[in-house]
Amino acid sequence: MAFDLDAYLARIGFDGPREPTLVVLCALHRLHPDAIPFDNLDPLLGRPVPLDLGAVQAKLVGARRGGYCFEQNALFRAALTALGFAVTPLIARVVWMAPPEAPLGPRNHMLLKVDLPEGPYLADVGFGGHLFSAPLKLAPGLEQTTAESVLRLAPAGEALVLETRLPAGWVSLYRFTLEPAEDSDYEVSNWHTSTHPAHLLTNNLLAERLTPQVRSSLLNTRLTRRYRDGRAEVVELTSPGALARALEQDFGLPPQEDIEGLFARLPPADVRRAPLNRLHRRLRRGSDEVTGR
Repeated sequence: MAFDLDAYLARIGFDGPREPTLVVLCALHRLHPDAIPFDNLDPLLGRPVPLDLGAVQAKLVGARRGGYCFEQNALFRAALTALGFAVTPLIARVVWMAPPEAPLGPRNHMLLKVDLPEGPYLADVGFGGHLFSAPLKLAPGLEQTTAESVLRLAPAGEALVLETRLPAGWVSLYRFTLEPAEDSDYEVSNWHTSTHPAHLLTNNLLAERLTPQVRSSLLNTRLTRRYRDGRAEVVELTSPGALARALEQDFGLPPQEDIEGLFARLPPADVRRAPLNRLHRRLRRGSDEVTGR
């Protein structure tokens, strides 16, 4: 299926020049996570997550749905390629909120390298939990400030680790090398991530949207709005109706067909899976929210 660049640009609200420049890359990277939220609704509800471009385009653009990293960055890759950017797909191991002593997990996050006259950049519009609104120079050790975060790439042997600065200090997000990924790498990882019965994303609801005003994050029934002026609101969603309003108003998602069934699948506020317990303990030491600055 041919990629519909016009439809994608309309979906994210971009009407600027169509040329492969850093200015255009920055604009697209800013608009995408505002218009197309991260969510794992399909893995949680046991629905397939196909990665062919036609399916991704139909879901995220045509149906105005959200999606997770493989879908988000596949769509972004297609748009950049259509605009003439030189794009290399990469794959990372997520280490976000993992204990320091934990062994490295599998490669299960898609990201992109974009080569420009100014040098190579990292582009990633799909890291749910800590979305960022601008591409990053592939320059190890350089602290880079976006509108909502301070990030850097730290060398780790032959790999690089993307880190973000929280009040408690630097925290790692994911680890990757510059070896190009194959589509088969994404297919295998996507199958594991979207179907494993014990995976975080098949047992918990996560959503995130990043606008110029607020970062909205949902972890099961806990909705956090963190505003650019430093204010933060935390709301516990106690009913299917409250969840429906949050998904539609905070994340811009279309109405869910079975919101009662979705709400019933969510762990209650007083019952947390072990990975989430570790996440919450880590955050309380330096920040009260998974996407805090």
